[in-house]
Amino acid sequence: MSRPTISAVAQAAGVSVASVSRVLNGQPATPEMTEKVRRAAEALSYVPDSRARSLKVGRTFQLTLAVADVGNPVYVTMMRAVESVVAAAGYRLVVTTTGPDVVDEVALVRGMARGYADGLVISPLRVDDDLIKSIRECDVPVVVAGSVPAKAGVDTVRANSPKGMLLAVDHLKQAGRKRIAFVNGPADTVPGEARARGFAEAMKKFRLTPAGTIDAADFTFAAGRAAGQEAGPKLLKDTKPDAIICANDLLAVGLMHVLAERGLAVPKDIAVIGMDDSELAEQCYPTLTSVNLGSAERGRRAAELLLARIDDATRAPRRIVVQPTLSVRKSTP
Repeated sequence: MSRPTISAVAQAAGVSVASVSRVLNGQPATPEMTEKVRRAAEALSYVPDSRARSLKVGRTFQLTLAVADVGNPVYVTMMRAVESVVAAAGYRLVVTTTGPDVVDEVALVRGMARGYADGLVISPLRVDDDLIKSIRECDVPVVVAGSVPAKAGVDTVRANSPKGMLLAVDHLKQAGRKRIAFVNGPADTVPGEARARGFAEAMKKFRLTPAGTIDAADFTFAAGRAAGQEAGPKLLKDTKPDAIICANDLLAVGLMHVLAERGLAVPKDIAVIGMDDSELAEQCYPTLTSVNLGSAERGRRAAELLLARIDDATRAPRRIVVQPTLSVRKSTP
């Protein structure tokens, strides 16, 4: 059975092919005309030929979201937010993984020249001059969900990790916890640097001495367990922290598994705070107090910036900062 054509829709609606094209492409049309065309298209189960549409207007009507790890719950939340915005504008979203290496991030940005998408939202784990250069020279609009230098001259949406750390340390101090340790991911990454700096600044502001730091190999559950198993015993023995802040929820849950194996109760013996406030924070036991860094809001704003850039390539770049909140649950007093 052949697929319905635009001519068939026009005949069923009793209007011209040009009128059908205007309605289906979102161009101005009277309410009566719009209703006729939509009813006819629905009755015929008409699906626009995206390939023909792409050739005609010079667009793929496809956008790409690139993240370090599609398995990380925070990126899943961001993906859903981006998809809801771009889908409403008539675009499909393709999600891809860059991994942790900046070389792969650069390769992906440069690969956009192949023309398989009209724009890119990228959340880079690491940033260097090559990546910034590739973003600036990219053949399609790029929005960075993360931190890059202002000199890069690109649209960005980032979290305020230092303020998030301030909220976490303040909460613990108010609860009487003063021997606070920190479990970070790799310090040479964008989130690792920002959260390490934020932890140091927050501890200094509240005149507290850090009870130790651990740099995990990655921002994963497995890395959190490994950090707890390898460095945890020395940390617990030497400084005896009464609270630990982790750079994300996956690290925090991995660490809590190790604390439970060592017979330490959370939060009675040690309070634990994560960052990202992902779905995992509600799913673990005890439920995890976590800094909400606005992953959904960052995804939504990044998608809006990308659509605006596609519509107007000449406008001045925007740099948006999404402010954090603290979600208090059972892992802290």
